[in-house]
Amino acid sequence: MRAVCRVLAVAVILSAAVGCASPTRLPAVPKGLTTKATLGNIQDARIFPTRNTGDFVRIMTGSVKREMAYRAKNGLGTALPTANFLAISGGGEDGAFGVGLLVGWTESGKRPKFKAVTGVSTGALIAPFAFLGSKYDKTIKALYTDVDPDSIFRSRGIIAGLLNDALADTQPLRRLVRKYLTREILSEIAREYRNGRVLLIGTTDLDAKIPVYWNMGAIAAHGTPESQRLFQEVLIASAAVPGAFPPVMIEVTAGRKRYQEMHVDGGTISQLFLYPTGLEVRKIALRAKVPRKRRAFIIRNSKLDPSWVSVKRQTLSIIGVAVSALIAAQGNDAIVKLYLATKRDGIDYNLAYIPKSFTREAKEPFEKAYMNALYRVGYDLARKGYRWRKAPPGYSR
Repeated sequence: MRAVCRVLAVAVILSAAVGCASPTRLPAVPKGLTTKATLGNIQDARIFPTRNTGDFVRIMTGSVKREMAYRAKNGLGTALPTANFLAISGGGEDGAFGVGLLVGWTESGKRPKFKAVTGVSTGALIAPFAFLGSKYDKTIKALYTDVDPDSIFRSRGIIAGLLNDALADTQPLRRLVRKYLTREILSEIAREYRNGRVLLIGTTDLDAKIPVYWNMGAIAAHGTPESQRLFQEVLIASAAVPGAFPPVMIEVTAGRKRYQEMHVDGGTISQLFLYPTGLEVRKIALRAKVPRKRRAFIIRNSKLDPSWVSVKRQTLSIIGVAVSALIAAQGNDAIVKLYLATKRDGIDYNLAYIPKSFTREAKEPFEKAYMNALYRVGYDLARKGYRWRKAPPGYSR
């Protein structure tokens, strides 16, 4: 992520000097139609959490009804088991920590099945496989230990990048997503969705400047080539760091007219999410008469303590370090907001993050040796029985 921040710093400085033509697009969705835009015949494809939390409640209530029907059909009883939730944050190549943690967690014998999984940015690429369970541990390990920068992006060069929509081309990442997110994988996700489980991925609608939660199970359950492409595009969009990686243009219809939404990295607004923190989940569950224990597991693919660096007295260095500090502060803010919400709602809070003892620095984005070393840290910690933090640093339970 530090290298990406330096790339963004270059873009900030030079973009003002470039006035040439950029790639074209369909018109953006007009302000008043943002939440009314549709994606063909796919129902409940997404949620706008800052505009309508009622949609989130409705989708989660529907998932509980499907879960209860599944349990009744299979003779599992009427009492609902503990609901385990997993949120996987952004962090670029630092996602190797979360992958190592998940694989080691499996080998410890303590990894639960999750009622819901959410992912942002690099977490979005991990989330579908974490959702499907430990049988895909080898897949996510390969995604974060066998890749290198050439597997993710190709640099366009500064001038060519500024004349386009990003400094890098992510066709290699697109090929990876298409390779691993197959029709068979989506069929498995659709099955779990029908059984009452939920997979949500976060992007940012850059035109409207709002977060979007994509209901990936509903998209997968649609079962068409178009829904498969949308599923893949959402994952790529969630990891599309603005300025560094190209945005994803998603075509929608509103008021019988065609528009394009520009979607970028979900971490542009929040590095992680579980549910809209303004929702009082405990009260909603009591009103719906859905008694059950709830546990939240949050994997923050980053260190929580600021990394010290001697900043050069140069414009690009100053901006690069400042952007890095902003991203880190935003990520820490997200875990604190989620902690306060879960404490209010009676949800057991469990947090994991990269330890201070890991001091290695990446020489370039997605450096293979760095990712393998970080994967091993997460794996070793979890295999021995990870001691989940019950509160963010500075907060007492």
